[in-house]
Amino acid sequence: MTLDIPNLKPDYDQRLRDEAAEEPTLEVPQGEPTKKTQIIAIYGKGGIGKSFTLANLSHMMAEQGKRVLLIGCDPKSDTTSLLFGGKACPTIIETSTQKKLAGEEVGIGDVCFKRGGVFAMELGGPEVGRGCGGRGIIHGFELLEKLGFHDWDFDYVLLDFLGDVVCGGFGLPIARDMAQKVILVGSNDLQSLYVANNVCSAVEYFRKLGGNVGVAGLVINKDDGTGEAQAFAKAVDIPVLASIPQDEDLRKKSANYQIVGTKAGPWGDLFAALGENVAEAPPLRPVALSQDGLLELFSAEETGADFVLEPATDADMRGKNAKPKESLEVVYDDV
Repeated sequence: MTLDIPNLKPDYDQRLRDEAAEEPTLEVPQGEPTKKTQIIAIYGKGGIGKSFTLANLSHMMAEQGKRVLLIGCDPKSDTTSLLFGGKACPTIIETSTQKKLAGEEVGIGDVCFKRGGVFAMELGGPEVGRGCGGRGIIHGFELLEKLGFHDWDFDYVLLDFLGDVVCGGFGLPIARDMAQKVILVGSNDLQSLYVANNVCSAVEYFRKLGGNVGVAGLVINKDDGTGEAQAFAKAVDIPVLASIPQDEDLRKKSANYQIVGTKAGPWGDLFAALGENVAEAPPLRPVALSQDGLLELFSAEETGADFVLEPATDADMRGKNAKPKESLEVVYDDV
């Protein structure tokens, strides 16, 4: 007995096998980028507020008369939720799978949606434990190219990337010069600045290979005024593009999927300034810090930076199984 699947092209199975066998290329293009569209990749630690920052930034840039495309490149697919009032939009990868099973092609209207002048979509990712998130990102961009990505007319394309993961898929914009510049989102905590520092290291690595991507600056989210993030930006030689305060009004509105990046609200000036800074900031070559250099931004009481390492011994490792080793020394009888 065979399965009768309607609208399935005769070579469907073979095309799937061929596509699965294709290896993505991560060569670094040479030469300066010439595309008029500014493609900006935003990186930061998971949960640091990239989606909050980008949803409001994109909305404000649209209010400023810019054509903006926001693309979520995080398998959690939470980038557009705030923009769309908490509603999750169909992801490119999930929609592509469903369409292929039906023998149909993916259309723009299947994956791209708009609000307040912002066009937005989610790449998505595999189900937990069933695939590589980085490979899903690569596959998603391959689909975007088939949809005509390079022919679209936008002033800004904002890419929301998870910064915790350093595999090739999440490093795609930096490795392949897909973006002109990177923006970091961090806070006054060691973990988010550790991620930001890793991204600086990746940028410098690919610049040495001939790449052109640079870091435009740092957005400090939930700024409590302690100053570690400002000190980090100064140390790696990048500007602070905006400091979004740790504020209860912002927290509540974000939790309720309310846009604050609008001229009609009290936070409009902050995001308007951020929009201008993002547009004008040049891509710079950061000077990534060493692990010790990063720890020095914080007090030793917070990080344990003054801790002295005590080497373990073989006896420590063996515990109750420890016993004296037989000596290999040769002892001669007295003559």
